[in-house]
Amino acid sequence: MAYVRDEEIRYAGFWIRFLASLLDTIFLALPVGILIYFMSGGEWFDFSQFMQNLQMAMSANPHALDKQPQTSLKWELFFEFALLIITILFWRRFKGATPGKRFIGIHVVDAKTLDELSSKQAITRSFGYVLSTGIFLIGFLMVGLRKDKRGLHDILADTLVIYDISEKKE
Repeated sequence: MAYVRDEEIRYAGFWIRFLASLLDTIFLALPVGILIYFMSGGEWFDFSQFMQNLQMAMSANPHALDKQPQTSLKWELFFEFALLIITILFWRRFKGATPGKRFIGIHVVDAKTLDELSSKQAITRSFGYVLSTGIFLIGFLMVGLRKDKRGLHDILADTLVIYDISEKKE
């Protein structure tokens, strides 16, 4: 393994990671969500109620959100599990990068060795997103506040998100 000095590591900050996440939502979560919606026969999410609420909101109706669309917990869990598996598969296949991260040129690595993350780290990091989301997204906001740009999920999994290193020096 070729070691890289700290000054050669370029940590990926909050906004670039946010953009990668947005791209992953478009290229991963949206297609998976559409597929699961059709697999559920419309049971996963009450799309008609959502459209009715949207129309009411567009007309400035104060009752637009009185009735929320119903969701199926079974299909929601299936969606979340499918995204977890797909994300881990991408991390394993593309050395710590989902499509969004790969497009932007960043990836997730082991914090100590800068090697590919292990399956245990990938799973821990994925479940760490739940904790990072809690309490006003503070786990994600940590990325913007720390020198090493690590969020709570990175700390829990002992990972870093860094820019791709074109040449590792011996």
